[in-house]
Amino acid sequence: VQVSAGKIGALPASNAQQLTATVRAQSRLQTVAQFKEIIVKSKSDGSVVRLSDVARVEMGSEDYTASANLNGHPAAGIAVMMAPGANALNTATLVKNKIAEFQRQMPQGYDIAYPKDSTEFIKISVEDVIQTLFEAIILVVCVMYLFLQNFRATLIPAVAVPVVLLGTFGVLALFGYSINTLTLFAMVLAIGLLVDDAIVVVENVERIMRDEGLPAREATEKSMGEISGALIAIALVLSAVFLPMAFFGGSTGVIYRQFSVTIISAMMLSVVVALTLTPALCGALLSHSKSHTKGFFGAFNRLWGRTEQGYQHRVVGGLRRSAMMMGAFVLICGGMALAMWKLPGSFLPTEDQGEIMVQYTLPAGATAVRTAEVRRQVTDWFLTKEKANTDVIFTVDGFSFSGSGQNAGMAFVSLKNWSERKGEENTAQAIALRATKELGSIRDATLFAMTPPSVDGLGQSNGFTFELLASGGTDRDSLMKMRSQLLAAANQSTELQSVRANDLPQMPQLQVDIDNNKAVSLGLSLSDVTDTLSSAWGGTYVNDFIDRGRVKKVYIQGESDARAVPSDLGKWFVRGSDDSMTPFSAFATTRWQYGPESLVRYNGSAAFEIQGENASGFSSGAAMDKMEALANNLPAGTTWAWSGMSLQEKLASGQAMSLYAISILVVFLCLAALYESWSVPFSVIMVIPLGLLGAALAAWMRGLSNDVYFQVALLTTIGLSSKNAILIVEFAESAVEEGYSLSRAAMRAAQTRLRPIVMTSLAFIAGVLPLAIATGAGANSRVAIGTGIIGGTLTATLLAMFFVPLFFVLVKRFFTRHRSSQE
Repeated sequence: VQVSAGKIGALPASNAQQLTATVRAQSRLQTVAQFKEIIVKSKSDGSVVRLSDVARVEMGSEDYTASANLNGHPAAGIAVMMAPGANALNTATLVKNKIAEFQRQMPQGYDIAYPKDSTEFIKISVEDVIQTLFEAIILVVCVMYLFLQNFRATLIPAVAVPVVLLGTFGVLALFGYSINTLTLFAMVLAIGLLVDDAIVVVENVERIMRDEGLPAREATEKSMGEISGALIAIALVLSAVFLPMAFFGGSTGVIYRQFSVTIISAMMLSVVVALTLTPALCGALLSHSKSHTKGFFGAFNRLWGRTEQGYQHRVVGGLRRSAMMMGAFVLICGGMALAMWKLPGSFLPTEDQGEIMVQYTLPAGATAVRTAEVRRQVTDWFLTKEKANTDVIFTVDGFSFSGSGQNAGMAFVSLKNWSERKGEENTAQAIALRATKELGSIRDATLFAMTPPSVDGLGQSNGFTFELLASGGTDRDSLMKMRSQLLAAANQSTELQSVRANDLPQMPQLQVDIDNNKAVSLGLSLSDVTDTLSSAWGGTYVNDFIDRGRVKKVYIQGESDARAVPSDLGKWFVRGSDDSMTPFSAFATTRWQYGPESLVRYNGSAAFEIQGENASGFSSGAAMDKMEALANNLPAGTTWAWSGMSLQEKLASGQAMSLYAISILVVFLCLAALYESWSVPFSVIMVIPLGLLGAALAAWMRGLSNDVYFQVALLTTIGLSSKNAILIVEFAESAVEEGYSLSRAAMRAAQTRLRPIVMTSLAFIAGVLPLAIATGAGANSRVAIGTGIIGGTLTATLLAMFFVPLFFVLVKRFFTRHRSSQE
């Protein structure tokens, strides 16, 4: 008890008072010895009973529900969560600097470790993408030099890269975005796109200088008159493709928005550079040069010459066999639709984040001692069987994602660096599968190993999170039976694995029934009865004490051997109104029952959460479809819902088709407004299925899914397909205005634009090639984008070169005839 005694001479006081002083009386106790001396009872003979006579007084833990170990040694863990809007890398640096300050003050024998640090994955991912960015620049420059075969000509589009990238960084800063993996992904995509405009300018200037013999300055002026409209159209179309992404909401909207802002900024800056800086450099740096006839470049030029001749013949043949070509186009569209339909759905790729989590649950009623034994076996397995892959293992007994209790535990395993874990068998996913299989042989526990979710905060682990809900008045016991039925069916499915209930088993509960009437008749206060039971078996917070300058709590609780079995309840007495002591056995009985450790509700309904993963060879979308089908077969009285990352996947799958449709519509309207024509937009839009076919086939061949990153690749393919078509259609329109027939105009445009289209497409493929073959931290996201774009670019280039001239002729004829019939 802390007594406030006041002051000597405190106001109000008489005028004669000459002294003031603070009066100190009893204050808070500070040591164990002082607590032991507390007087519990005084006897008539003057003797006293002190607390130490009837109780064991000691320093202890405030909470015994959980205990932690690091590599088998006792540890204390602190979880640090970021505030909304905080930067992960900056936050981690600040935390580690502050911990380093504390470490200097720690007693000898203590150490600091970071067994779960998600920023290492982020840091290495960013470093890898930055390396990919430089690799993309080098490959793009090499492709340009292969075609231009002139250092000065290659330098001109190469100069555009740093100029546009620096400008894009400035735009990102204005929008408040940081340099992260998403914006860097977009930068890598932009590398191939932003040099396209400069390549088109340089190639056209060189063509005019070579074919017409004009000096660089005059050739540049003529070239810009020919292609300025096409450059503006390409920039507007590419921006139109990515613009709708910026307005999508949810978690996918966050991903889309950063891609959208980055790529649109780069495209607009690229066309500005192509219309201003690039022509100036062409006029100043380019000069007449002889074509290489010997060596490597000579052989390449001869091969290219034969390619051009063969291409011309095939374009002519395609225009003559328009019916056959359109039949092939219909088959291509059907193949594209089939490939997209067959492609499994997903939300985000499963990444190796360098971490594994193991959840172990013992039977209901198991004690902390039994849980500790399981924990030791889990720790030993990782530190011996997986020693080559394991850095540290941090375990927590008494806590798991399923709930808290003595029969629950979690292990957080930090794996070694990705560079030390080569091969598919040493990925986090492979190690987790081995852990689940081999640790599953532990007799006294159920264990599941899992990897962290792809997006921190969206769920507890990778896989799906399914909510089985009660409806129509279904009680919890009936809902539990239906859950057991669903789990049995799910674990027999080939599409699913590791399907489990995400809660602790029903715990044994000792129900104490107090006969209130009998207790009152024995002279007992009901509040004294409940207080005694609560303090003896549950522990009660009393007050505070001072320990080394800090305020800590005081608890009282019955000794462990007096609350170990149900019969121990008879050892406890309640003081009556006449000071007599009455045992609990005189007015209370006990009985065993089972009940849940906690109750879960989802959207106001009683619910059970089920977690699981897609089996090898199946996507998360296929696994979710299977769970829905199984749940729909349950008897009436249940419904279901998704939560966590699974909910976001469902929302994203519903947004994908609308995103594609809106992007294509915006491109169409943009072209219609720019050219004041309906024929040009149709000629361009018809090319899109050609690119989508290649993207879908490439993803299917590599076993990838239709996830958010693949959707970004599809949008990029739509933009690139439209760009190639615009280059041909724009030139063909100009030729028609000069008096050429539709067929001759299409053939002339195809022949003239073949070289820049192939050059820009190969440059773009070279730019994203490092993404498609990426390894290490965050590689799966890069592979998803790179694979889709390379496949889409190949078919969009190879097929479009033959179909675009045909589309131009057919669409132009259709609109001409339609206009004539109206007139």
